This record gives sequence, structure tokens and C-alpha cells, in this order.
Amino acid sequence: MNLFPKALIVSVFAVTVWACSDSKKNPADSYFEKGQYERAVQTYTDNLKLKPTDVTMLYNRGRAYQEMGDYNKARIDFESALAYDPNNFQVLLSLSAVQLEEKKYASALLYATKAEAIPGAPAMASFLKGRALHQLGLPEDALKAYGNAIQIDKDFGQAYLNRGLLKIALDRKKQACEDFKLASVLEYPGADDLFNKYCK
Repeated sequence: MNLFPKALIVSVFAVTVWACSDSKKNPADSYFEKGQYERAVQTYTDNLKLKPTDVTMLYNRGRAYQEMGDYNKARIDFESALAYDPNNFQVLLSLSAVQLEEKKYASALLYATKAEAIPGAPAMASFLKGRALHQLGLPEDALKAYGNAIQIDKDFGQAYLNRGLLKIALDRKKQACEDFKLASVLEYPGADDLFNKYCK
């Protein structure tokens, strides 16, 4: 029951890079922002030789690996960062996203659920939980998780779209069309096409 086209699954943290705690910006962060991921990885690696337990640099290098599609190395960096900061929801969310990419849905659910339990966790935690639950064949639980994400962030277009796709799979077309319409109003990519396909 996988209705999620690859093109619609936007990289979860496409623009997420932690700000460096130093007053000077780390050159690796600049490389990352410019999409020069290999240079970013090399610079983070050089910096980590001096500060091997720096959670921010481990996380950011993992993000660069993730953008390069090297999910194994990304996961290793995220797991290292998590060992030093076990309640860091950003690291947990990245681990969940990588596990989803690797089709390890039970692990993705575990990390998303841990992130969701941390006070102040963003809507993305519930969203990733919903994706994992859907892939595990638990659609009603997935719908609840998407609903939680939307409750936290009413402007979460991707959550409306994914919930709508799941409702289509469950033959709840009218409800799905409402979600596609909301995703369309929020200008989420692909929402107009899905609305035209299922709701016209």
C-alpha cells in the first residue's frame, strides 16, 4: 500500500543545518549551504579530528552524507551524535529519516517516537512516525500520527498530502480531497495534481 511517489518525499531536512556555537561560521557549514557536500564532509572530518565528540559537527557531517545519498555513513554519524546527546530530537529525526530511506520501518518508528516524546519536538516527529506506521501496515495509527503533526503545525503541507494519499488507499475519497485541497492552498508540490486526479 505504498502510494508515495519518490518525487513527493522531500528530503526532511533539506535546509536544516545547526548554527555553529562559535561566533565565526564554520566553513563546512558554508559548503553545505552551497550544496558542496563532499567538501563539507571533508571539512567536518578535519574539524572532528580536533573535536571528536562535537555533536553539532557529527550531526552536520551526517546531514551532508545524507544529502549525498550515503545513508550508512549518515546513520553512523547520527548514532555517534546520539550517544553524546541522547535527547536531541534533531538527531533522532534524522535517524528516523535515514531508516525510512533504508526501508527499516520499525527502527524509523522507534526514533520518531522517541523524538515525539521530547518536549518541544517539531511536527516532523509525528509526521515521520506516521510514515513509518503506514509502511508497517498500520494505517489508522498512521492517520493519527499525521493528524498530530497537523495539530502541531497547521501549515504542514506534506502532512496533509500524505494523509490524503493514505485516505485514498483506505477508500475515503471525500476526506482525502479535503486534505489535498489544504495541501494545495499551502502550495505543497504535487497537491494540485492529486486533487485534479482524485477530486474532479
